[in-house]
Amino acid sequence: MRALILSDIHANLEALEAVFEDAQVRGGFDVIWCLGDTVGYGPDPAACIERLLEFELVAVAGNHDCAAVGLSDASDFNDAAKAAVQWTANQLDAGQRDLLAALPMVSVQGSFTLVHGSLRDPIAEYLLDRNSAMGTLALLKTRYCLVGHSHMPFLCHEVEGEPEFSDFPEDERIELGDERWIINPGGVGQPRDRNPRPSYAICDTVDAAIERHRVTYDIAKTQEKMRAAALPVRLIERLDHGL
Repeated sequence: MRALILSDIHANLEALEAVFEDAQVRGGFDVIWCLGDTVGYGPDPAACIERLLEFELVAVAGNHDCAAVGLSDASDFNDAAKAAVQWTANQLDAGQRDLLAALPMVSVQGSFTLVHGSLRDPIAEYLLDRNSAMGTLALLKTRYCLVGHSHMPFLCHEVEGEPEFSDFPEDERIELGDERWIINPGGVGQPRDRNPRPSYAICDTVDAAIERHRVTYDIAKTQEKMRAAALPVRLIERLDHGL
């Protein structure tokens, strides 16, 4: 089975469509595994939800998804993120709100565990260092864990009980083998690794191999929509820089 792994779409429809087009060219996919934050920040929360529902979908909750439907407190968000969450909440219909409210915090798909932040704190913890990786490995009951939240692509594999982080190269097939791995595919709608191009992964679950790819999209079109919606300038400008 080929799983299209997406995280942090953040209501950026142009970025999502570019990922779909690229993934189809690369052989297509059987299922989408969405690692949370489908909404928040961007101008098309409802359209992104509906587009995902056109495919077989397995999704987990992200902090922005929860905040948009009142399941978590946005008080720790910065002012721009808080304004975007409040705007997003008013763009969703009842069915879309119900869908986000029903998302699980963690989903197990065969050898893969899907979570937004970490297994220790599914929607809030940024898994970026040894301590946070150890916390997730201690709770991990499958061989592989897929995370998002930081918008930073990486590979982390366990070596003699210790997590070792490395870059997640583009367009290169990574054989996962028997080691335990934590993997972040990067962000679709708001990359933060100083590269504005959406990042995503495709996993061959039978052969336990994964590839990460990047695409270009019409950033200006997304920004025009954000301006029309009076979303914060900071959120609009950061798309140019991958920050």
